[in-house]
Amino acid sequence: MYFRQIFDERLAQYAYIVGCQQKKEALVIDPERDIDRYVTLARADGLEIVAVAETHIHADFLSGAREFAERCGTHAYLPGHTPPDWEYHWIRDPKLAGRITRVRNGDTFTIGNIEVKAVHNPGHTPEHTSDLITDRGAGADEPMGLATGDFVFVGDLGRPDLLETAAGIEGVMRPSAMQLYRSTVDFLSLPDYLQVWPGHGAGSACGKALGAIPETTVGYERRFSPAIAAARRGEEPFVDFILEGQPEPPPYFARMKKLNKEGPPLLGQVPAPERRPIADLAAAAQREGAVVLDARRDRMDFHRGHLPGSICAPLNKAFPTIVGSYALPEQDIWLVGAEADVEDCVLNCIRIGYDRVVGFATDADLAEYAARGGAMQSIPTIDFGEVRRRLETEDVNVLDVRYASEYATLGRVPDAQNIAHTRLRLRLGEVPNDRPLIVHCEAGGRSGSAASLLQKHGYEVIAVEDNIANWNAVEAAGATG
Repeated sequence: MYFRQIFDERLAQYAYIVGCQQKKEALVIDPERDIDRYVTLARADGLEIVAVAETHIHADFLSGAREFAERCGTHAYLPGHTPPDWEYHWIRDPKLAGRITRVRNGDTFTIGNIEVKAVHNPGHTPEHTSDLITDRGAGADEPMGLATGDFVFVGDLGRPDLLETAAGIEGVMRPSAMQLYRSTVDFLSLPDYLQVWPGHGAGSACGKALGAIPETTVGYERRFSPAIAAARRGEEPFVDFILEGQPEPPPYFARMKKLNKEGPPLLGQVPAPERRPIADLAAAAQREGAVVLDARRDRMDFHRGHLPGSICAPLNKAFPTIVGSYALPEQDIWLVGAEADVEDCVLNCIRIGYDRVVGFATDADLAEYAARGGAMQSIPTIDFGEVRRRLETEDVNVLDVRYASEYATLGRVPDAQNIAHTRLRLRLGEVPNDRPLIVHCEAGGRSGSAASLLQKHGYEVIAVEDNIANWNAVEAAGATG
């Protein structure tokens, strides 16, 4: 059996190519929409992707299932337990007749000599279905592993609240958590040796405590997963545990759910934006129909000098979250950063449905523009010691852009307003603009982007470049001093 895990480090997402080397056929599980890379990887190893499987209707990225089915004629195996209000729409296209199979609990299909069995495990979503893989070509009569999608992660389980907190369907959070409990009890009946191939790793917003190890086993999770330990205490303790402390989802999750249900727009070729004069970007940053994302990797470069109205979006693991939380999909997107990073930025945009990437300028272009006297802005930065001094001597407001669970448990600046940075664009009207605004998070990354959004909307901002642990130390020193 051929097995390959493909990791998207920005979205912390795993897709899988599972193949039969005897028949030279392969299945891809949970692909993102830029599908050519999976085809290229499989072909390099002598395999043709003949099927695509999806574990559920995703909320954090656009699926490649439709792209495979329509562009390549690939057969799609999709969950069959979708409720009426979350039924796939795109599969109704007459030209896809014969290419779509809806799998329900216990259904099997084969890819060459590889057997795939559907296991319905609702909770994260009602239709969620994992794939149990058995290598019949090697003579195995028991499965090797389970591609669990967003059901079982390393050290965690998929969050059951997204239909309510992201998609806005009221009253489904606790019933979904109860479904997840029952699915977890069923999972514990599987043999300890069975490998678990999750759909996400550390950094994904689809859980609250995902591990960074790329795979695990049923036995390991039985022994060491806090979420599974909660399930073994009973349904009510589990429901309370799994719902507590889930981070606020980015606003683009609701749109991803809707598009993946209705049918992600076909991508075809990945956009290739042109290099444009920096003056074009300076003008775009002032238009409502456009957004300039400053993707220079060091956020301190942004703080020292940036185009007025641009958004601090360093090309790191948080880049898709910043794009999906601070930009609108109908806006033209312009990029500032290293030319070598442009393609990476574009891929991260299109994977969450931000396809209008129209142009870029380099960091060297920006430096030359500034040297010629072009209009630039900066954001002053301070540490938590200076935060305390200003609170004692000046009239300032403080905004804490950590998640609510962090604000509640990891120390806070007195009287600080808390709005998670992923929700800030939607709640700007709640932030007072009557005095300078100090913005902080845990270590400076999220607050840098939040400060840029606030500055764009006319706030006088000061960003904290420090770790919240140092505020706790400052407070302790003040209390004992």
